[in-house]
Amino acid sequence: MHTPSRRTLLRAPLAAAGAGFLAACTDSGPRTRSGPEGSAAVEGDFVPSGPKGYVDPSGPEVHAAERKRGSGPVRMLRLTAAETTLDLGGRHVHSWAYHDTVPGPLVRVTAGDVLSLTLANRLPATTTLHSHGVRMRCDMDGVPDLTQRAIAPGADFTYRFTVTHPGTYFLHSHVGLQPDRGLYAPLIVDDPREPLSYDKEWIVLLDDWVDGVDGSTPDQVLAQLLPKGMQAGMAMGSEGTPAPHGSAHPSAHSAASHPPAAHRSSGPNRVLHSSRSRLLRGEAGSVDYPLYLANGRVPANPSTFRCRPGDRIRLRIINAGSETAFRVALDGHRMTVTHTDGYPVRHKETDALLIGMAERYDVLVTAKDGVFPLVALAEGKRGQALAVLRTDKGKTVPPADIRPDELDGEIVPARRLEPHESVVLADREPDREMRIKSTGTMGKYDWAFDHQPYSPRMRHPVRAGERVRLTLINATDMWHPLHLHGHTFAMTGLDAVGARKDTAIVLPHRKLVVEFDADNPGLWMLHCHNQYHSESGMMTVLGYRKS
Repeated sequence: MHTPSRRTLLRAPLAAAGAGFLAACTDSGPRTRSGPEGSAAVEGDFVPSGPKGYVDPSGPEVHAAERKRGSGPVRMLRLTAAETTLDLGGRHVHSWAYHDTVPGPLVRVTAGDVLSLTLANRLPATTTLHSHGVRMRCDMDGVPDLTQRAIAPGADFTYRFTVTHPGTYFLHSHVGLQPDRGLYAPLIVDDPREPLSYDKEWIVLLDDWVDGVDGSTPDQVLAQLLPKGMQAGMAMGSEGTPAPHGSAHPSAHSAASHPPAAHRSSGPNRVLHSSRSRLLRGEAGSVDYPLYLANGRVPANPSTFRCRPGDRIRLRIINAGSETAFRVALDGHRMTVTHTDGYPVRHKETDALLIGMAERYDVLVTAKDGVFPLVALAEGKRGQALAVLRTDKGKTVPPADIRPDELDGEIVPARRLEPHESVVLADREPDREMRIKSTGTMGKYDWAFDHQPYSPRMRHPVRAGERVRLTLINATDMWHPLHLHGHTFAMTGLDAVGARKDTAIVLPHRKLVVEFDADNPGLWMLHCHNQYHSESGMMTVLGYRKS
């Protein structure tokens, strides 16, 4: 059996940026560091206070859970967030990014390692870093005003935690609409006992892009989506301005806010008025993105992955987009699904995948001889992302609008995937049941859970050791990719067969029943990973009660 160790191929600029990143170069400016026990070297405690009776994000229960994870080799890395000009394959835009590239440089560790990742904030606004899907200690989760105070411009912060489970993950800012800029990067955790056999690996990050195109910014797009005269109530936007007085939904989520609604005229109108999807059972989204990217490049100048005919390729596909589901297929090939959201499943063949925002799928393909487009169709919208698999040395590029037949073939939904026996959630009656309802309308753009817009002082109580059955009810006309921090859940309701995930699509006027073990104490967000929905209020907190 051949098992790749740490080989990966994105594109040359990303690899070059990663080399400098791994060298942990120094930088000037104020420094704020967390230690192994969550202490801060500047201004004392970096964890905000909350309601009494709940486990503190840096409390003794969190430290005890981290000690149980063990302590392996320490991987010390450094990442810098800054304003920059990005080359999207011939299209240049001004945006924010990690190490001047999009996606940001690859972060790669082995399960059991301690990741010590210093984020240097050289942006004009506060920021944080969230390791999406990773089960970690709570005070390293990167949620401003809940698990940490946001990192000030010019300051550094070190995220340090043990990474125990292998899989495909990614990093992104958790402040406002910053993820809809270039603030994201792949995070791969290798399995030291990798059971899969393959020859090469191809990491593909998909994205919907608006920032810097004809003067647009994500915050201006949100202002266009809001009803006339209404301001974004979530005080967590990416512009770094003080929260407006009288916001629709006041929140202490960060010190930044959106621009006022008067700025809605800046840039072209990006509101999408007609987006229908059979797969998503209704409207597909609200933002008319001008560009869709695969590994940071537009379809007219795609990134290329080269291999030999007959090579077995492991694709790690990550939807880093903010408001778009992608239907993904590789021309002329069937795909074998091996993992979803980092957890193995019983292998299942399919023609295509539907990947919601922040979901990840690993698939195996055996490369045929020729040039084959990997197409990510923006589901229910206009446009697509494109990358190319090539076994020859030619320069022919498939048309930017090519549509492989496989896109209209078999699609295996996540609920039909069966977990591998090694990750099946043990059979157990739930100790606690809770129901959380997604609410809101397109017209009012008042997205929330149970009609309550987000506050960092919210708590849905659980206790350590419980099996929790969570019913997620979508009472809206839109689909929502819901993400639970700090845990993975088993999809157990209706026709679901138990695949382990951390992000899952809930279709309009449907429900999703999941179960998880409350085995990671702290305060954990549950939110919609449509960034415009979460920024409008569709977030809440699961809190561990103190013993």
